[in-house]
Amino acid sequence: MESQPKNATERLREIISRNRRSEKVGVYAVCSAHPSVIAAAVQQAVEDESVLHVESTSSQVNQLGGYTGQTPSQFAEFVYSAAQRGGLPRDRVLLGGDHLGPYPWREQPWDVALHNARELVRSCVLAGYQKIHLDASMACADDATSGPDPRTIAQRAAILCRAAESALEDLPQGSSPPLYVIGTEVPTPGGESLPGAPPAVSPADQIGDTLELFRAAFDEQRVAAAWERVIGMVVQPGVEFGENVIFDYERQKAMALSSALPETPALVYEAHSTDYQKPAALAQMVADHFAILKVGPWLTFAFREAVFALGAIERELLAYRRGVRLSQVQEALEAAMLRNPVYWRSYYHGSEDEIHLARIYSYSDRCRYYWGDPKVQQELAQLRANLDVCPAPPTLFSQHLPSLYEAIRSGRLPTHAEDMIQEHIRTVLHVYAAACGI
Repeated sequence: MESQPKNATERLREIISRNRRSEKVGVYAVCSAHPSVIAAAVQQAVEDESVLHVESTSSQVNQLGGYTGQTPSQFAEFVYSAAQRGGLPRDRVLLGGDHLGPYPWREQPWDVALHNARELVRSCVLAGYQKIHLDASMACADDATSGPDPRTIAQRAAILCRAAESALEDLPQGSSPPLYVIGTEVPTPGGESLPGAPPAVSPADQIGDTLELFRAAFDEQRVAAAWERVIGMVVQPGVEFGENVIFDYERQKAMALSSALPETPALVYEAHSTDYQKPAALAQMVADHFAILKVGPWLTFAFREAVFALGAIERELLAYRRGVRLSQVQEALEAAMLRNPVYWRSYYHGSEDEIHLARIYSYSDRCRYYWGDPKVQQELAQLRANLDVCPAPPTLFSQHLPSLYEAIRSGRLPTHAEDMIQEHIRTVLHVYAAACGI
């Protein structure tokens, strides 16, 4: 009898099992809600015949809308629709929730944040999210400034797990129960806000103690069955990025952590903030059991690179052509950031000139929060329309988007603006696919 094709959850568990057997395979999670990024990731998954693993953070998407304005069910439909348009079967889409917990409500007392966090986790499960990162590591208003201790983090995470498990009762019979990611040393979402020394690697001798705290907390909340579905643990392998700095993976420093992988539960490490790492370093991380690699800002960084390059091509091509209005994407983006500085102000420091450069060009990529601004969207539409009506010669792509030149010259890549944007984003996804052995 022919075996049934594996769904996304089964594929993920198989990858984890193979990684634990020291096969050099892993999975990358696309942590973005940007339409061009998601479309590019769909095409990469189609080409690789792999799982599309997409995650939304608790700030991006939550039951109140988040900064994207999307609830979990709306985000799920957005991703599934993008997959359908790109020809990717629904059962090869893996939806995950990142930093699900009190983070968006951390200015409130814990009991208020808990109520909201429970609703968030529940709404994600009901929306069909298959992978849940239980993150109760952030300090709430009535916690010590240093944050909750490991035991409290584990207990709070277990409460959230119970909310997720209870949501299963309202799903159709036969629905796959969610997989979980846990941990107490969780990097702040979005990368470091200040330059400095590389982050310390998680102590290997604390892995067993942390797991025991979580196991006991799951038992206390009567979700022991969910413990068997804990497939990942967030640790700090020593990688991070900030405004103008990248802290590269140093294998020797993480060796003890790599060797501390527990026998049970059968999990791997999940590495956050892996953006901008060298290809060889990402491959080493996967080989060292950091088998779940999270990437987000690097993808919208690549989107911005492509858009600005196309803007330069547009000016070269159409600056002296009558009746054509040139787009003003960069100017609209800058204006949007100045109108509402909440997403970048605490991240950038220095002189006015330094902050001006950082707003647009820093590794932190805080401009990613502003691509949805209506005026920015209007200018992006103008850019796409101009270049689609008046295609540029290959020589301009050789100058401004050299990574795409050969594909354009050979005819493999259409010279439509959006196709080129997505192909440039895929230059980053290729790096992650190769590192994961896809």
